[in-house]
Order: sequence, then C-alpha cells, then structure tokens
Amino acid sequence: MALDATAIRELSDDEIREELSRAREELARLKYRAAFEDLESPSLLRITRREVARLKTILNQRSSETENQGD
Repeated sequence: MALDATAIRELSDDEIREELSRAREELARLKYRAAFEDLESPSLLRITRREVARLKTILNQRSSETENQGD
C-alpha cells in the first residue's frame, strides 16, 4: 500500500516507523523474487523503494524540526 506524503504526515512517528519496517520487508521480498523470477509488475520495486525514501524523509524532517526547536 503506497502512501502519499500527506497521508504519511498524518501518522505518528511510531506508525511511520512501523510502515517503514513493513516497506523495507516488502522491498527485500521483491528484490529476492526479482532475482529468481519475473515480477508481475517490475515497477513495484521502484514504487516500494520510493515509499521507503518518502517515509525516511518525513521522519528525518520531524527529527530535525525537534532539534531546531531546542535552539
């Protein structure tokens, strides 16, 4: 399930971490399957990779915002 940035921003940090873990596991499964067989949709790799990046970006933005608030 690909989430867009606005949907991710509505999640709590813990929920984002859970989604990130799930997306990383899915990416690993897809990479494994792609190595041994043709995927039904090769674009799934790219979509999942981008979802991981989107989740990590929003988590990093939140952590830098909290660090900057302490200044």
